Amino acid sequence: MSYQFLLYGHTDGIVTLTLNRPDRLNALGDTLREELYEAMSRASDDPEARVIVLTGAGRGFCAGGDMKAAHEVQEGRMERALLDRVAPIRDKVVLAMRDSPKPIIAAVNGPAAGAGMNLALACDMRIASTAARFGQTFVKRGLHVDWGGTYFLPRLVGMAKACELIFTGEMISAEEAYALGLLNKLVSPEELMPATYELARKLADGPPISIRLAKRALYHNQDVELRAALEFETFAQNVCRETEDAREGIRAFVEKRPPRFQGR
Repeated sequence: MSYQFLLYGHTDGIVTLTLNRPDRLNALGDTLREELYEAMSRASDDPEARVIVLTGAGRGFCAGGDMKAAHEVQEGRMERALLDRVAPIRDKVVLAMRDSPKPIIAAVNGPAAGAGMNLALACDMRIASTAARFGQTFVKRGLHVDWGGTYFLPRLVGMAKACELIFTGEMISAEEAYALGLLNKLVSPEELMPATYELARKLADGPPISIRLAKRALYHNQDVELRAALEFETFAQNVCRETEDAREGIRAFVEKRPPRFQGR
């Protein structure tokens, strides 16, 4: 399937989704939300895909919502119905990312503002270049946070810092984002994609069933008490023990060689 505002690449188990509206800093307008949902679902359902990388074309990761389109609605030059359909597809994208059995890595190449920042936060891991900047810029436009920002941000940086970032709407540097724990790694612009694919390769070479269940456990166990968390871990461990990957992993350890996981 081809997309108008998104690039879909698949190489050796790694799917790369590139937001492709560089003239608008990859703002989430036109059909980009719908295309992102379809592509995320496609990659999640692909048995040959093991890792998903999300990045942006040009000099920005994602500028958030398309403010020019919103202004045209306010001025009566565009039908309001076009904005009314945003919320359902926006939420479907975020839930598709959280429900995806594949680990998702954001490669943040430039500014990630508003919904763009929260799109990065919805990924499981984030690597950013020093050219990146982050901001919960909704308040600057008199708008409310969406794309899961009030859910993701306090869980990553604590409530007080989340309040500061959301209430002020100020942009922060990639260095500050890294210091706050928002990023797994901070690299130079030229190192961004090599570093991202290095991590993606490690994950793609790992046991996909084990990683899929670990992702489910990590997010499930954020919101349950200890007993329920332990029960889910036991369930997941019992599933993994019966896989060929587990047998291969143990054989490889005994034989002192790297394991070759097949996802079964």
